[in-house]
Amino acid sequence: MIEILRRYSLITLLVIFNFTVSAAASPLESVTDKAKTAQISKEGSEQHPETVIMKWWKLLLDLPLLAGWNKQSDDIYEPSFSTQSKSKAPKYIIGIHPLHNPKRLFEVYGPIVDFLNANMPEADFTLEASRNYEEFDRKLYSGHFDFAMPNPYQTVNSLKHGYRVFGKMADDDDFRGIILVRRDSGINTVADLKGKAVSYPAPTALAATMMPQYYLHTHGIDINRDIENRYVGSQESSIINVLRGHVAAGATWPVPWKTFSKENPQLADQLEVKWQTEPLQNNGWVVRKDLPTAVIDKFAALLFDLANHEQGRAMLARIPVTRFEPANDDSYEPVQAFIATFIKTVRPLE
Repeated sequence: MIEILRRYSLITLLVIFNFTVSAAASPLESVTDKAKTAQISKEGSEQHPETVIMKWWKLLLDLPLLAGWNKQSDDIYEPSFSTQSKSKAPKYIIGIHPLHNPKRLFEVYGPIVDFLNANMPEADFTLEASRNYEEFDRKLYSGHFDFAMPNPYQTVNSLKHGYRVFGKMADDDDFRGIILVRRDSGINTVADLKGKAVSYPAPTALAATMMPQYYLHTHGIDINRDIENRYVGSQESSIINVLRGHVAAGATWPVPWKTFSKENPQLADQLEVKWQTEPLQNNGWVVRKDLPTAVIDKFAALLFDLANHEQGRAMLARIPVTRFEPANDDSYEPVQAFIATFIKTVRPLE
């Protein structure tokens, strides 16, 4: 029906145009009519010359917008797929909690998702970033992600929303909070932070917020009264806030700090790690319980095997982490115990 309307609209346009051109051209044609008649008579065996309308008709049909209207309707909407297309494969969304800003997250984790797609033709994986922790939490707890790598606090919470743990980051010793200050800040003891501002990525960041706040609590700081807590949205922002002097100290964890130091050595040299917390279990890998077992098992096998080949080790080095490893719900019992203590002694969690 749409195609028919298009064609009638075009015909109407041409009829109006024909009337206008004919009216405008009639004086000129009356002067040259005899010459044209003689020319046609002389070249009777040749093709009849094109009229003005015929020329405009061909010109209009050659325009990109109208050329498509001259095709059969079956041709207009026909989809085309490459030989490697996975459009018919089931689609799965992978979510990574905001370890980095979205651009950086795609640079780090995009190659891993591409690798999974290349080795699992029966599935179509899409990496989805979140602008902040709140957005990630909303997606995770609503079951939006099929696979996800939340922080340990989010991992524990996801178990109440239809997920189960199947893996985790290794290198648990790196999952600790660190508190940065400028080397020229004059901050020497925890007590020196009283009356000053401290930055964190988000209230629900475990290593980069809750663990540092617990550390300050156990070293004589009432974080609800003695300092100003600023939640700045990402690990990088927390570091930059210290660097620019917007806060007296900033909390993060070793992975983003190592990345920042490697990429910005001169800037990182202006900061120092003043304090660090005890470690906990590293970030988890969770999956929705309703996914096919075969898909989960192959996904996990490819993920855990990255450390065993050169291509995979290069991907892991960008995170950086040495490997991903198997885990289950029970692996995060120490995290649950820490969270219970934190809520009881430091502050409530929403």
